Amino acid sequence: MFDAKKLEALRAKYGSAGGDVMFSDEFKRVAAVQFSAGGRRMMPFAGVSTFLDAEYKPDAADLPDFGGIDIALVGVPMDLGVTNRAGSRFGPRAVRTVERVGPYEHFLKVVPLAEAKVADIGDVPFRSRFSLESCHQDIEAFYKKLCGAGIIPLSIGGDHSISQSILAGVASKHGPVGMVHFDAHCDTSGPYEGSKFQHGGPFREAVLAGHLDPERTVQIGIRGAAEYLWDFSYESGMTVIHAEDVSKIGTDAIIETVKKVVGDGPTYISLDVDCLDPVFAPGTGTPEIGGMTSREVMAIMRGIAGINVVGGDVVEIAPQYDATTNTAQLGAQIMFEILCLQVIALKNKRT
Repeated sequence: MFDAKKLEALRAKYGSAGGDVMFSDEFKRVAAVQFSAGGRRMMPFAGVSTFLDAEYKPDAADLPDFGGIDIALVGVPMDLGVTNRAGSRFGPRAVRTVERVGPYEHFLKVVPLAEAKVADIGDVPFRSRFSLESCHQDIEAFYKKLCGAGIIPLSIGGDHSISQSILAGVASKHGPVGMVHFDAHCDTSGPYEGSKFQHGGPFREAVLAGHLDPERTVQIGIRGAAEYLWDFSYESGMTVIHAEDVSKIGTDAIIETVKKVVGDGPTYISLDVDCLDPVFAPGTGTPEIGGMTSREVMAIMRGIAGINVVGGDVVEIAPQYDATTNTAQLGAQIMFEILCLQVIALKNKRT
């Protein structure tokens, strides 16, 4: 039977306390950024949707220092590089509509929007919706300007070809970076039909351009019939972890591998939602059966906290193939996890 004295103590402490009153110092810190005077909390279904409910600053790119932000959340609605099913151009819009992600990462104990200056700065401006080549020129120019101002980018695509030109921008600031890459596919094939901008080969191009260090790159969740296309990953020195090995060796071993491979150098995180089994993320262009679980991906993300994350993206969310909206929900959550890793890296640099 519940102790009567303990019940009275709880009644005395909590009986008249409002929903905005927290007694733990940790939870007070979170509540302080959620509740306004009078205990009011913003309604998640009201207002204009932005990435992770961050402040919307679409004019930031026109300011000399991007308005003094630390981390820019960017949409890249371009899917001209797909080899089959299109639709990831709608990924940024779908992720923006997801509510109630954050504000608190309970495992890492991070409140990212309160610990860094974060803003949704809108989408990359494209000159033409029809030209794959000019879209990539626009992406590269935008991220060179962004990274040149010292801003850390976190992007939602769009097909995976966008990472190639984002990495060009990131490398213009940091030199060749390492990478933690979650995907069903290594994306290191060669050009197809005269184009080097296609979602199956961004990371071969990034290595050859000197933007990505293959020996500091880990690819996780790889599987499927396209394995024969990934010769470059093995020859260049990338660490490839297949999906079937994830459950075999466990997430703790993968975390240790990632930390060892990327070290303390500048590192990019790229997640294609098809790294997950289609049960978790059906809304994507190239689903592959036998993928990772959302829990496994989250465990690895959280386990590598402390690495020097200088950029990241979540790509290949094609919401029209998912009537449940689960894929967009997952994309928003992974975006939040990467944001937390970026905030931790930022704090480490400042201490």
